[in-house]
Order: sequence, then C-alpha cells, then structure tokens
Amino acid sequence: MYSVVNTAVLRGMDSVVVQVEADVCDGLPAFEMVGIPSSEVREAKERVRAALRSLGYRLAPKRVTVNLCPADIPKRGTGFDLPIALAVLSAYGLLESEQLSRTLFAGEVTLSGSLKGIRGILPMAAAAGRAGFSQVVIPEENGPEAGIVKNITILTAGSLRQVIGWLRAEASLKKPDIIIEERDPEKVEVDFAQIRGQQLLKKACEVAAAGRHNLLMSGPPGAGKTMAARAMAGILPALTEEEQLELARIYSVSGRYQEREGILTQRPFRNPHYSITRTALIGGGRIPQIGEISLAHNGVLFLDELTEFARPVLEQLRQPLEEREVRLVRLGGTYIYPADFMLVAAMNPCCCGFYPDRNRCSCTSASIRQHLNKISRPFLDRLDLAVEAPRVTVDELKEPGDGEASAVIRRRVEEAQKLQRVRYREEAFSYNSQIPAKLLSGYVRLTPGAKTVLTQSYDRLALSARSYHRLMRVARTVADLSGGGDVGEAHMMEALLYRSLGDELWREMP
Repeated sequence: MYSVVNTAVLRGMDSVVVQVEADVCDGLPAFEMVGIPSSEVREAKERVRAALRSLGYRLAPKRVTVNLCPADIPKRGTGFDLPIALAVLSAYGLLESEQLSRTLFAGEVTLSGSLKGIRGILPMAAAAGRAGFSQVVIPEENGPEAGIVKNITILTAGSLRQVIGWLRAEASLKKPDIIIEERDPEKVEVDFAQIRGQQLLKKACEVAAAGRHNLLMSGPPGAGKTMAARAMAGILPALTEEEQLELARIYSVSGRYQEREGILTQRPFRNPHYSITRTALIGGGRIPQIGEISLAHNGVLFLDELTEFARPVLEQLRQPLEEREVRLVRLGGTYIYPADFMLVAAMNPCCCGFYPDRNRCSCTSASIRQHLNKISRPFLDRLDLAVEAPRVTVDELKEPGDGEASAVIRRRVEEAQKLQRVRYREEAFSYNSQIPAKLLSGYVRLTPGAKTVLTQSYDRLALSARSYHRLMRVARTVADLSGGGDVGEAHMMEALLYRSLGDELWREMP
C-alpha cells in the first residue's frame, strides 16, 4: 500500500513543505529511505521501529520504501520521525484518517514512543499556514514556540500513542499556552542613575540608542564602560509585534527559543567572550548555523575587551555592519540570516589601560601601536560614535546616585524613534543609522552653519566618505533628540564630539 504524510524541513530562515511517501510491498524485508536524507534522518527508521514495537505494533516483514519529496532538497533534523512513523502505519493499513492530508506533522520520536522537541518549529508552522494546511501537530515541548503563529491551528502531543489516538478520533490534542511577560520599564538590571560621572558617555549611549548607531567606548579599567553598555538595554524601546515574530523565528531556527520564551517584548543583549570563533560570531559551518550577530538582531551586540578579539574575527563584522544581514554561500545553496544589530564595544586604550595619561601609563609607543593595531581603520570607520570614558574622580564617586534614571532617558529615546518612524514611513528602513547615502540629502537638511562645520571637518579630520555620511546620520539623531527639525550647527558639533576619540587614538598615537 501507499501513503503520504506531510512535514517540513528547514532551509535557512525559511521552511519547505516535504511529503513523506511510504510504500509497503512484498519482497525481501527491507527499510529503504530515499530523497537525500542525512544521517540523523536515516537513523529515524531504527527509532520508528523501536517506538512502534513499544506501542505493540508487530509489522509484517515486507519491503518498505520511504521517499522524502521533493528529492532535490537535503533533509536534515530529527523532525521526520513522527511523519515517517505515521506514513509507515498508514502504508501497512493500520491507520486511516482524513486528518492526514490536512495536517502537517513534525517531531522526534524516542524508542519508548514519546515525542521530543525539535529545532526550527516556528518557521515550519508558518510554512504550513502558507501551504494551506489547517493544523500542525508537534511535540508539547515546541508548543509555546509555534503557538505565536496565528494563521493555523497548533496541536501538541506528548507521545506517538496520543497522535495515533487523535487520528482515530479516540483522543484529543491540546493547544499550547502562550505566556508573554511584559517588561516593567521601571525595572532594569543596570540603571544609568547608578553610573557616577561620565556625562559624555551617557549622552553618547542615549544618541546611539535613539538612532540605532554603533558605539565604541575607550577608557581605563573601572571607568564604567561595561556598566554603561548593560544600562543601554534598559533605554531601548520594546520590540514591535513584527520584530518579535522575526526574532522568535531566529531563535527557533537556532534551537535557542527557550532563551526568549516569556520575554518576547525585550530586545536581545548578547555579550560573547573575546575567545569566540568566527563561525560562532558570524555563523556558518558545513551545515550553516546562526551566529551571535543574528541572535542580537534588533538588539545589542556588546563586545567587551574589543582588542582581545582575534582581528580576523572582527574583520568579518564589516560586511554585516553595512548590509545588516549575513550571506553564507555553500555548495547546496545560499543562506541569508538577519543581522541588524547595534554594536557596542568597549576597549582599553593601551595594554595597561591608562594611555594617554603618561603619569600612569608605562607602555612604550611600540606596545601602544601594537595594541591599537588589533583594530583596523576600516572596522573603526563603521562605528558611528567613539567616545572616551575617563577615570572617575573621587568626588564623583562620593556624589549621591541622583543622576537621570534609565526610565527618563528611555522616554526621550522613544520620542526620537517615533519621529524617525513617521519620517521614514514610506521607506524600507526605520532608523537614522539606516538611511542610504543617496537619500541623506533629502532626509538630513542642514542649516548653513551645519554645512560649514561639516565641510571644514571633512578636510581637517581627513574623513572618508563613509565617515562623512555617518556623521550626518548621527547629527540627524542629535537633532531628533532635541525635537526634530533641521540639523543645526550645534547638532553637527555634538556629532563631531562623538567621533573625536577615534581620530585622537589613531591619528595622534605616539
């Protein structure tokens, strides 16, 4: 007999519907699988055999052929276990149900017949909805993940026996419970009010958050750089519904959805260690996997101790910072992963951390040059803001923590981003940092004074064309934080102030 059960397979960030065809006929006993199955898919036949035995099914010794269609797409993952088991039972004539043709099945089956969660169930459920299926049956573990897809019914089961009982109308399957914890804006892990001094640094963090700009902080140890970076997470507006779904898809594909479960409205804050490899940061591998920069999509990627990262690893960030996506080309196809993140980096200006204070810095010119050369000028050129975090004085430490709270700063950031969303409502971007160079003249209107400052700075600081455009974008954000309108001379001067660190370190280095 012949039977068909529907499932899906991951293909980068998307999913493709796959038909699991099973044919049982007379002949030498065998269990063949075709359709480019990977090793874990081929192993499904042993898991399915054992699971069916544990449920009391004694299959007659026949020739079983399972085809995964379309046959030109590689099949990976353990989600084929459940549809293969159902297809084999149906082909043996042990299972008949009209639900098989209207339902997409996915899930790993253990030897005892229980169902285990799989990676990437969210895009699979979305693909089922687009393909016209009425429902999806998945393991209970994946219920909250797939439940956020609204155009299809999600049903969960804990075992293969439950699924078979449901198909025979002898049992029912339950819908998943979706729990979303709304973030209390007043509760943050690190509040800007706790940071003593560092007025310029805190203002730079506000500008970076308002326009989604990249930020570099440099200063001696203990100046508050890491604290400021963590405080930035508390001034970022909550994710929109569209951003939540996009980010949930990324974490589903990576198999880390549990890290986002219950906090879908919060923007991600990723802080990888400087020993991270290129593949772990960017993504890739023989079978392409998602990296840290995609997990930081629509959020913050914080690189602490920037100069300790391997230079080849940092150089790989240059293209994603420009294109806001990762494009991995493999023999089997091209995989594109979103990577629209805000880069926040912190570093010491020298090995001891106290340069240019020669009263405390004992580093030689050669060692300082070697330290700074770990970061290339093209990489630095892609950072919109670069500010210094000087040593905090004892008087500043004695001051009470009565500075501006993160909640107050966040309200200004939200207002600035509202202006940007209205301004760019007809465009494919939403933030000042994303304005294409060809549209800058239209969206960044400069007063005569601002034009003069920009022209003089371009020659005096020997700016590149990229730096010139980034300076205009930062000035646009500074103006938005002041209520919007044209970019004035004061706005441009403030934007220049946020680039002084890079020019000082890399141009005036001894």
